Amino acid sequence: MLATRRLATALLACLVIAPVQAWGPLGHSVVAELAQRHLSPAAEAEVERLLAPDHTRSLADIASWADQIQDDPAQAALWKQTRPLHYLDFRHGDCNYTPPRDCQDGLCVVGGLQHYVAVLGDPTQSDAARGEALKFVVHFVGDIHQPLHAGARDDKGGNTYQVQFDGKGSNLHRVWDSGLLSTRGLDWKAYAQALDSRGLVPLPSPIAPLDNPYAQWAEESCAITAETGFYPDDHKINQAYVDAELPVAELRLREAGRRLAEVLNLTLQGAAAAPAANPQGTRQ
Repeated sequence: MLATRRLATALLACLVIAPVQAWGPLGHSVVAELAQRHLSPAAEAEVERLLAPDHTRSLADIASWADQIQDDPAQAALWKQTRPLHYLDFRHGDCNYTPPRDCQDGLCVVGGLQHYVAVLGDPTQSDAARGEALKFVVHFVGDIHQPLHAGARDDKGGNTYQVQFDGKGSNLHRVWDSGLLSTRGLDWKAYAQALDSRGLVPLPSPIAPLDNPYAQWAEESCAITAETGFYPDDHKINQAYVDAELPVAELRLREAGRRLAEVLNLTLQGAAAAPAANPQGTRQ
C-alpha cells in the first residue's frame, strides 16, 4: 500500500511539473497550416522535396515531431540535445533579452531557431540534415509564440502554477498549451481556415535595439505573461479569462503562421540552387 501511494505521488508530481508541449498538436498544426497557405512557389516546392522521405508534403504533419521524439528511444540523444531549445527563461524577472544571461551557448529557443534556420538555408548540407532542420524550425516558431515558453517567472513556464479549469485541476501552461484552444471545438484544419479567413495579420513593429527577430518574438511572449490578469490571482480559469485570453492566443497563432511563412520563403528561395554536398548523409 505504501509503495502504491508513493507511486501515485510520483505520478502526480510528474503531471504537475513536467514540461508540456507548447500549443499541443492542435496549435502547432494550426501554425504550420497557416504558414503553408502562404508559401511562395519556390519554398513550397522545396518543402515538398524535403518532406518526401516522410511521405507527406504537409507542414502540419511534422509540426509536433520535435516533441514526439522524446518518446522514441532511437532519438533519445537528439531529444536530450534539443530539449533546451524549446523555450527561453528570462532569468532576472524582466523581458529584455540578453544572450549571455538568457541563452548561454545558444541553448534556448532563440538559439535553436538561429541554428536550424541556418542549416535549412544551407544547400551544402545534406537533405537529411535540412529536412530535420525544417521540422525543428516549424516547431520552434510555434514554441516561441506560446507566451509561457518565454516567461520571466520561476515557475517552469507556468507548469507549477496550479489552476482550476473546466472543473478540474490543471496548470497554467496546460491551459495555454491546449485548454484555451479546445474551447473552440475545432480540429486543426477548421481552426486554421477560421483564422486565415480573418486576413493577413499585421505584425508588431521591430523592438529597438534588437537586431534579432527571434529575440523580439520571445520578448513579445514574455510581455504577454507579464500583463495584469494573465496569471489569475484566484487560480481559476473562468469564462471571463477565456474571453480575455483566447483572442491573445489566437493572435499569437496567426503571427506565428505569418512569420513562419516569411522565414521559409526567405530561407528556401535559393536553398535548392546548389547540389547538396552529401545528399544521403547523416545529420551534421
